[in-house]
Amino acid sequence: QVQLVESGGGLVQAGGSLRLSCAASGRTISNYPMGWFRQAPGKERMFVAAIKWSDSYTYYADSVKGRFTISRDNAKNTVFLQMNKLKPEDTAAYYCAAGRAFVPLGYPISPGEYDIWGQGTQVTVSS
Repeated sequence: QVQLVESGGGLVQAGGSLRLSCAASGRTISNYPMGWFRQAPGKERMFVAAIKWSDSYTYYADSVKGRFTISRDNAKNTVFLQMNKLKPEDTAAYYCAAGRAFVPLGYPISPGEYDIWGQGTQVTVSS
């Protein structure tokens, strides 16, 4: 079974950058589609970005397109989310998620596509 641990969150001023990491253990994630979601207090968990396992094709929510970049380092069994030009509305708990091994994402923005979740890391952007 895969376990996921996020890190890299923190407090940053608007316009700043953070790099989140999602370290996997228990099994290689090279064959898993991976995603990042975020959840603000009182709101639903929302899709941020996803990356395919087969060709590393990426997907982004419109709200982060051009500012965030998802990537994976299979040698390190880690997925990253580089976040630039952060805005106060990016404030949320960020969660890493793994889909199903060797199964393409049918609807990447849906939390139901992902079976394994990390505990989350808090990102707070001050204005």
